[in-house]
This record gives sequence, structure tokens and C-alpha cells, in this order.
Amino acid sequence: MFPDEIETARLRLVRLCRENVSTTELYRHMRAGAPHMSEVSEYAMWDPHETPKDTDDFLSDTERQWDDYEQATYAIFLHPEESSDDDERLAGTTNLHFDWERRSAELGIWLRKPFWGRGYSGERAAAMLELAFDRLDLELVGASHQDGNVNSRRAIEKYVERFGGQYDGVLRNFVPQGGEVRDLHRYTVSQEQYRDATADET
Repeated sequence: MFPDEIETARLRLVRLCRENVSTTELYRHMRAGAPHMSEVSEYAMWDPHETPKDTDDFLSDTERQWDDYEQATYAIFLHPEESSDDDERLAGTTNLHFDWERRSAELGIWLRKPFWGRGYSGERAAAMLELAFDRLDLELVGASHQDGNVNSRRAIEKYVERFGGQYDGVLRNFVPQGGEVRDLHRYTVSQEQYRDATADET
């Protein structure tokens, strides 16, 4: 149902599973002591992994969700021309979480800090919206960021505007995070908005 791999100009989105990304490799980037992890995880919906078993359990959940059509999760790899270091091409992960009854999905992403500010979030969003609307015929795709996450806000606003979407509003006290509860800002793009925005590109 979902393609195992999606190519963009600078990225390869590859199904996140043990066959494509080892537990060891993923743990190295998702572990609590990974470089810049405090900044990467500050607004993430997941906690840094304390042990390789945490990562293995995460991969098990990811594989099950794919098989059960609940969520399509991809590892984000850079094309060789984007990085001269073979070991540093894993930039992060992205997913579409589905609500089939509502004919909608939610976009998610985390990027390692060295890959912030390069436009990769918008590039993979374009690929995931194409998957959602052209292949899966969904009617709506949403994206959200926590209050205070300026980087995500800028990235989301940029690609939502590009594809004709809108800011829907704020969900107050929606995300428990440590000792506080944060507001969540939500944006959506409908299939109709997407078609209108991309009509000149086809």
C-alpha cells in the first residue's frame, strides 16, 4: 500500500525497518547522549532512548504500524551529493499517521540538528503530501508544532502556504511535557487546496 522508497531532489525516504536501518545505527542518533539531543528532543513527542532495547522496541512498533496501515514511517537519507560522509546521511525520520475513518493523516518529523535550516522538512512534506493525496486519496493532512517551537513553526508555515493550506488554531494545554503542559498549534492542507496549488506544476 505504501511505497518502500520515495525519492526527492535531495532526499531518499526509505521505509523505517530493521532491513533498512539497524537498531545500532538508529540508537546512535536517538539515544539520550547523542549530540544535540537535548535540543532535538525538546519539542519531540518521544523521549530519547536510554538503551538499545528502547530503539528495538521503537522499530518493532514502527514495523507493526506499517503492517497494520496505522502509520507509514520513513528514514530520511541524504543523496550522496548532499553529504560526503556515508555515515552521516541519516538525517532523521518522518511519518504519516492515519485516521482512515476521517480520511486524514498527520505529518510528523524529527531531524538531527546538523540538518536543520536546509529546507529538508519542506521537501519531505511535499513528498508525503503527494503520497497522501495522489496515492492514498486522503482528504486532509495536518501538521502541528508545540508552542515555542519556532523552527517547526517556520518550516510548517512555509510548506502549508506553498500548498494552499491554512492555520486552524491552537489546542490549549494539549501536550504534557515534563512538568508542564504545552499548547499545540495545528495546520491543515486539504486535497482540494493541494490540487489548486499544484495545478501549474503538473
